[in-house]
Formats: sequence, structure tokens, C-alpha cells
Amino acid sequence: MDRSVYIAMTGATQTMRAQDAVSHNLANASTVGFKAELSAFQSVPVLGPGANTRINAVAEGTGQDETQGSVQDTGRSLDVAVNGPGWIAVQAADGSEAYTRAGNLQLDAEGNLTDSRGDPVMGTGGPITIPQSSQITIGKDGTISTVPMGQGPDTIAAVGQIKLVNPDPTQMSEGSDGLMHMNDGSTADADDTVTLTSGALEASNVNPSSELVKMISLSRQYEMQVRSIKTSEDDSDASTKLLQTS
Repeated sequence: MDRSVYIAMTGATQTMRAQDAVSHNLANASTVGFKAELSAFQSVPVLGPGANTRINAVAEGTGQDETQGSVQDTGRSLDVAVNGPGWIAVQAADGSEAYTRAGNLQLDAEGNLTDSRGDPVMGTGGPITIPQSSQITIGKDGTISTVPMGQGPDTIAAVGQIKLVNPDPTQMSEGSDGLMHMNDGSTADADDTVTLTSGALEASNVNPSSELVKMISLSRQYEMQVRSIKTSEDDSDASTKLLQTS
């Protein structure tokens, strides 16, 4: 009985972990530039005394779905979508460089270019600051051009260039801040092959219907494991009563 309870309990625990990943994906189904998290049950050897053939099924993350979400036109000059593989470099809260595909950029009161979370967008020489302008355009290569306030369109000038990178996805992981970081703490090099589409945003690549099906399946699996624990408890009570009667 103890073994059956342990098996059901560990199964229910891992099912809850898998459900967390599905819930996270569903919660970000409308988040700009979000990449769905992938997870799977993997066989892990059980350490300790006993047969070497013992294994335990563990729900583990297997990375992100790198497919591009749909690109939606917005017409807003500060909205950009990364074309194909690549990332926009931003400055994380701890001062390190991190990466995002959320291109709904904005300007703060001091003219600093930030992502939607307020993280400064990095240029080739550090965070980008844009002077007061009557017009701002972002080129395919990330070059930011402006028309100074009160000037004509013939005075357009480049004021910075967004740092675009494309490191090996296996060398990156998502941090607790929701941004991507290099696993070794290094800084990715700028990549001239990464391009942007201005006036557009990349939607989340989460498939809500697929994630809902996974959620329902995992819920049924969890219920079955909990029932198994309850059945083991009932069997134990029945056995105790029989022993008392005899």
C-alpha cells in the first residue's frame, strides 16, 4: 500500500508541475513576442538502495517553441517586430544585458527608449536616449532616425541603433524577470543579419486551443492519481478492520 501511495503521490506532484507550464503559456497567450514554454515527462533513475531499473517520471522544461508568432500591423512608429530568429537587447533590472522579442517600445519622461516593462533598450553604445522630436522612425536594421522638434523633414538624423542579437537558443534561458539571459552570464554580440519590421508587433506563438486540451488532459490525470491515493487509504482502513476483527 505504501508503495502505491508513493507512486501516485509523486505522479500527482509532477502532473502539477506540468500544469504550471501550461497555465503560464495560457496566461501569456496575448503577450507580445511571447514564446511558448515546452515541457515533457522524462524518465529519471531513482537513486538509493534497490533495483537499478527503477525510474521516476519527472516533468521538465525542454526549452521554448522558437516558431515566430503572427506579425500584426499597428502603424505605431515605436512598434517593431523581429523578422525570424533574433532578439532585441535591453538592460535588466540588475544592470545586465538581457533579450526580448516584445517590440512595443516606448519613451519615458527623460526620452529613454524602453520596452513595455520599462527596461532600457540597448544600442551599440549603451541605453538609447532620443531627444524631443516631431517624428521618429526605426529602420530595418534598427537605426533610429528623428526629425528635431520644430524642424522640417529635411533635418532628419540618426540618433542611435537598436542592438539586435541572434545567439544559439541552447545558450539562453528565461530568467525570473521574464527576459532571456545568456546561460554563462556573457553578453551576446550584435548580429547584422537580424532585421526588424517597423509599425508592427509579433503576437504570442501560444496556441490556446492546444494548451487547453493539455490542461484538461493533465487535470484528468491528476484526478486519477488522487483517486488512487484515496483507494489505497480505503484498502488500508479495510485491512485494519479485518485484523481487529480477527
